[in-house]
Amino acid sequence: MDSDKLQLLLVEDDIDLATAVIDYFDLENIHCEHASNGLSGFNLIKTNHYDVVILDLNMPKMNGLEVCEKLRELGIDVPILMLTAKDTLDDKLIGFSKGADDYLIKPFAMEELIVRVQVLSRRRSGEITTLKVYDLELNTKQKTISKNSTALKLSPISFKILETLMRAYPNPVSRENLMQSVWGDEQPDSNSLKVHMFNLRKVIESNHNGIKQKLIHTIVGHGFVLKDESQS
Repeated sequence: MDSDKLQLLLVEDDIDLATAVIDYFDLENIHCEHASNGLSGFNLIKTNHYDVVILDLNMPKMNGLEVCEKLRELGIDVPILMLTAKDTLDDKLIGFSKGADDYLIKPFAMEELIVRVQVLSRRRSGEITTLKVYDLELNTKQKTISKNSTALKLSPISFKILETLMRAYPNPVSRENLMQSVWGDEQPDSNSLKVHMFNLRKVIESNHNGIKQKLIHTIVGHGFVLKDESQS
């Protein structure tokens, strides 16, 4: 798989439409996998990384709203573009309430689909409020973090570092992207990140009986990644 290409998943039970969309994406140098029902799509999204998911509303086994809602409950923040034949405001509001990021009404122009996918691919979804990785749970609205249901105390900077790593999970985050995400353009010297990372590790990598559980791993020359080697 070419890592430079956008990686998409199309969940659509109309095989003719799916084939046409995938062929068009291929011409645009975009890699697109396909699932023909909601359950298959849900399982693929749980185990693979995609830049954008294109999700049909009405599908067998699990409809698009159910897939969307369950993904957000799991803390999966992949941007979701919903395909629907319904063009009413109520239908759109329901979809957005379940965690969809954008809507496209059938029939649609392929050029518009490409543009919407490219826009969505530049950000992870802001629809979720709870991130879960291993035994860590972070609430972005309440600004709380817990491990094994025990509340932890983090500084605002440490909280933002952990949020960035959890949103990217299971992918690594470069040092540059992490500092940009936490501090923006007003970045401190590199020692500040080192100090905050040390304090963050001290809080989240010790469990209730004092045993160290290494979760934040340094990738030399690149950045950091969340990984629990005891579960690998």
